[in-house]
Amino acid sequence: MAESEGNDAQLVVVAATEDNTAVRAVNKRYEGLTTVRSKAIKGKGAWYWVHLEPILVRNPDTNDAKAVKLKCNLCEAVFSASNPSRTASEHLKRGTCPNFNSLLKPSSSSSSLPPLSSPSSHRKRFGSIGTSNEGLNWESHHQQFHHHQQQQQQQHLVLSGGKEDLGPLAMLEDSVKKLKTPKPLPPGPQLSKTQVDSALGLLADWFYESYGSVSFPSLDHPKFKSFMNQVGLPEISKQDFMSSRLDSKYQESKMESEAKLRDAEFYQLVSDGWKSKIFGNGGEEGLIKFMINLPNGTTLFRKTFFPGGGSGGLTAVPAAYAEEIMWEAVTGTYNVERCVGIVADKYKAKALRNLEIQHHWMVNLSCQLQGVGNLIKDFSKDLPVFKIVIDNCLKITNLFNNNSEARSILNKFRSQDSRFSVSLGFPPLLYCENLTNFSSISSMLENTLSLARILQLVVIDDSYKLVLVQDSGAREVAEMVQNMGFWNDVEAINALIKVIRATVDEIEAERPLVGQCLPLWEELRAKMKDWCVKFSIHHGVVEKIVEKRFKKNYHPAWSAAFVLDPVYLIRDSTGKYIPPFKYLTCEQEKDVDKLITRLVSREEAHVALMELLKWRSEGLDPLYAQAVQVKQRDPFTGKMKIANPQSSRLIWETILKEFTILGKIAVRLLFLHATTCGFKSNWSFMKWVWANGRVESRVGLEKVQKMIFISANAKLKRQEFGGEEEKEAEVFGLTSSEDDDMLNEVFVDAPSL
Repeated sequence: MAESEGNDAQLVVVAATEDNTAVRAVNKRYEGLTTVRSKAIKGKGAWYWVHLEPILVRNPDTNDAKAVKLKCNLCEAVFSASNPSRTASEHLKRGTCPNFNSLLKPSSSSSSLPPLSSPSSHRKRFGSIGTSNEGLNWESHHQQFHHHQQQQQQQHLVLSGGKEDLGPLAMLEDSVKKLKTPKPLPPGPQLSKTQVDSALGLLADWFYESYGSVSFPSLDHPKFKSFMNQVGLPEISKQDFMSSRLDSKYQESKMESEAKLRDAEFYQLVSDGWKSKIFGNGGEEGLIKFMINLPNGTTLFRKTFFPGGGSGGLTAVPAAYAEEIMWEAVTGTYNVERCVGIVADKYKAKALRNLEIQHHWMVNLSCQLQGVGNLIKDFSKDLPVFKIVIDNCLKITNLFNNNSEARSILNKFRSQDSRFSVSLGFPPLLYCENLTNFSSISSMLENTLSLARILQLVVIDDSYKLVLVQDSGAREVAEMVQNMGFWNDVEAINALIKVIRATVDEIEAERPLVGQCLPLWEELRAKMKDWCVKFSIHHGVVEKIVEKRFKKNYHPAWSAAFVLDPVYLIRDSTGKYIPPFKYLTCEQEKDVDKLITRLVSREEAHVALMELLKWRSEGLDPLYAQAVQVKQRDPFTGKMKIANPQSSRLIWETILKEFTILGKIAVRLLFLHATTCGFKSNWSFMKWVWANGRVESRVGLEKVQKMIFISANAKLKRQEFGGEEEKEAEVFGLTSSEDDDMLNEVFVDAPSL
């Protein structure tokens, strides 16, 4: 009975959440249409918004927003708001609205105007808009009216090439000169000293917080200087921006960060930048970032470090040196013992382990983003079919890159295929023995698969016989291309890379906690098993590779956090919600005991183990367990996620108070992040700070570090974890889907070229 009531309560919560999401979507749609209409009325949008007005339809029972409609202000008719451009065409342009037709009829005072479609000059002028009266809107009528008036006023200027034409020609020349040399804009309003200081202060704040996206040369742009003059602000003093204002803003940001750190009971240090990204050309020119994760979900930027001098020397940094740098970052904080752990993207084996041994209260983890991504490197070394496929694809690529006759035949067949109307060519990829550029390998596989049908036609073409004579590898390429087993293997390896890459992207987006590591790897194992079945790959070899990488990344804290997290409690036959110890191996169960005894003092170790035994047998009250495990659908990804991620830690702090020692360990473990994912940045400015492997300006480096500190903390405060490119793509995505496609309206109403 209690279970049924709990399920009903969960369904009610999910339904209420979905209703709230729908109401928010309707309100957002209404606000978007209202914004578009207000811009259009000011002359910055489509003409029909003058007559159409968005209205909000509410539910009579709950008064919640139910739908958005469009109302015609001329005849009071109501339409769907799904496509305003089509509504305008059907209702206004095609004559459905009677009041709009009467609006277009000329009055008696303008009866002398010629018909709209009769003069050839009018057709020529308005031919790009439409070829019939039905295609012209009311703005076109007004334009023609003014054009007709101008023609009547200038009828007396009949140019014949005589002396009487010199005056008008001089006037025309003078007008052209004025257009070429426009008058400078008048100075802006006179602002008081207080207003000027306030405006410059806000501008400085924006500049520092946006640093990396905006640079100092941008402040010297002529248009920006004209803008400053137009609004009545003086020219910016670079000395002021780089000295007193910068120091003041830095101190303000630092004091705010220190206050948040002092208020936290404990924190986790994040050390990111030792290793470049798995995919693409990652890294930020030797920049190592130190951030701090707080229990309330806040992330603070701490400092930057440049051990490699921006010269790519990071891979040669010794583990002992990395250990020293990380410990200096810990000792530079308010309280060393409040640092309950470090997560870094490299140096797991030595530096992180040594720091754990020296400081028993710490849990130091390696980044799971790197751990999962390194599986591709493992497969490239230990999975024979992986290297065979890459080698074979490179043989095909090299043949068509280096043999002009083969390339000519390929281009001939591609030109006949509508999918390849533009010549794309094989990318001149070079194979790296250590396989560091996985994006290039993935692109090569995709490119090869896209040309499968064309390559099969090329090798059976008569002209390919000449290639067989010129190149000894051409015959091998022909045999591979005609072998369907080869294409199955290429598709298999391409799918394998996609599976791992999708998991990496998901980790980067969701930033999992340490308790999620075991389920994450279990899900990855399931994906690998499905991949083996689909492409007939021997599962034993793949399983061995995955387990080897799992053991390299595994930390006992994974198992401890997994069994201490109320989210993963399972219901047994008696109705109790108990920890999932049955999913741990014997070694992992021992790891839980060892970790818990290490994190506490010797006097508390026995008590902690007794409490762990009680937790294992009794678990949590079903009511609280069900409340913690309530999930809701993420509106962005569509996946079901825990409704309140902080609830696991709150349960230990409020409900499970009888676990005095184990509770302290649980709240610290459950908050630990398993990745170094903080936020993306584009600070590509170190080339002028470093030159020839040495610092050019210590003062300049200090100022850069201050601006990085201000900018990073501002972005973290606004929860801007994505890069500038992702933000820009997100803005354009919202524009096309939620703001009534203003760009689409322009293209729909514009003439075809």
